[in-house]
Amino acid sequence: MRRLTGRLARVLVGGLVAVWAASILAVVVWSRRDDARPAAAIVVLGAAQWAGRPSPVLRARLDHALALWRAGLAPVLILTGGRGTHDTITEADVGRAYVLREGVPAGVVLTEARGRTTNESMRGVATLMHARGAHDAILVSDPFHMLRLELVSGQLGLTAYTSPTRTSPISASREASWRHLLAESLKVPYTIVMGLHG
Repeated sequence: MRRLTGRLARVLVGGLVAVWAASILAVVVWSRRDDARPAAAIVVLGAAQWAGRPSPVLRARLDHALALWRAGLAPVLILTGGRGTHDTITEADVGRAYVLREGVPAGVVLTEARGRTTNESMRGVATLMHARGAHDAILVSDPFHMLRLELVSGQLGLTAYTSPTRTSPISASREASWRHLLAESLKVPYTIVMGLHG
């Protein structure tokens, strides 16, 4: 009995390691893809703001979204990100002020300012888009985020075209990139399992 238990434990551990390795590989593959194409909206995932100014990570995402919008790939920008614990303004509102200063007309910009997590933000985005009869979007964030964004979007009835920014400080740091990639490799299987039970 003890031998059988040990064998089962090794099989279980081996299976978990295999799933994690596959998840790491998938996150890396999706981080290198850019599927930007014409869509109903460009969605920018929030990141930290510093006293009303976009952090370098958020600014990189916003600049990438602006380039896509100026290329005519979507008529609408949807900016996400709620308010941090000690913040007085949301990430979405900071993003909105930034793109307006860059010449984007106010009528082009929508905000989802309640979400504090990827899932919360994307649920808000899905609600906004479905209310407008829209179902496809270009999703802008850091490369490590792309696979999970596509999975969550699909679970919410959205067609996602991921387009990672390459100018974020996270991408510039190998250590930071791998730290985020490894964290995502744990979140991706959880996202899949929760989607199966949703």
